[in-house]
Amino acid sequence: MTGIVEPGAGAMAGQVLLLRCADQRGIVAAVASFLAEQGATITESNHFNDGTSGLFAMRTAFAGDGAPLPDVEILRQRFAPIADRFAMDWSLHDMARRPRLLLAVSKFGHCLFDLLHRWRAGLLPVDIVGVVSNHDDMRSFVEWSGLPYHHLPMKPEGKAVQEARFAALIDETDPDLVVLARYMQILSPMLCEKVAGRCINIHHSFLPSFKGAKPYHQAHDRGVKIIGATAHYVTTDLDEGPIIEQDVRRVTHVHAPETLVALGRDVECQVLARAVSWHIERRVMVNGNKTIVFG
Repeated sequence: MTGIVEPGAGAMAGQVLLLRCADQRGIVAAVASFLAEQGATITESNHFNDGTSGLFAMRTAFAGDGAPLPDVEILRQRFAPIADRFAMDWSLHDMARRPRLLLAVSKFGHCLFDLLHRWRAGLLPVDIVGVVSNHDDMRSFVEWSGLPYHHLPMKPEGKAVQEARFAALIDETDPDLVVLARYMQILSPMLCEKVAGRCINIHHSFLPSFKGAKPYHQAHDRGVKIIGATAHYVTTDLDEGPIIEQDVRRVTHVHAPETLVALGRDVECQVLARAVSWHIERRVMVNGNKTIVFG
């Protein structure tokens, strides 16, 4: 399965080097000298020095300076000795390759609608390989968008059977990222491990946190002053994976529950879209239970 490519929705240009290692003298100079030797020009560079742990992290975007760069595999081979010298954990990415996304949704479609709008408008340069759902509510919109729709309902034989089908679909479509766009099912440890580091969830977050089917109504009953959303990587610790992005809206006693729902869904869409964009732009680096997000 090749996914769907929208006309005019081009890929990103250049390449991105991500690295982290113990902070030491000469890292930036070594990277800059290497890129100059390859005929590259640096288009963006961000560094982070964690003074509490001694970690140094870096994201460098670069492109050919008037001539094509060597193939990414050749660049990886040439950079390996430098990475070994500084004991780097690193990766090099060709941004001309469009990431493959598999989206998952249940009955609430606002995040799905937003992502598909951005994709169709060329604002999200990805190939969407399909949409999976445990309900059939979103089928007509997804198929109208020209995308495959995979209905994986919860049947009497149980969750394990449904998740096995989900796992098989991941193997078949081979996505770079799975996006849980309000997919209201808890992933098993098996599925969490399968998509580790490449699965983003959007979660409504409040202070305090409200669990259950109607979080906005519970928030209204408690008179909260802030509502918000959190996008995070999925792990076996439910809703406690490394956080990529968060945002909030201030509310008051005059807001009805339905208004909170509308405001909350708007925040969820924006937070998820930013998290997905930053992930495909290779701006996010997982660092233990946290993330480093390069601006």
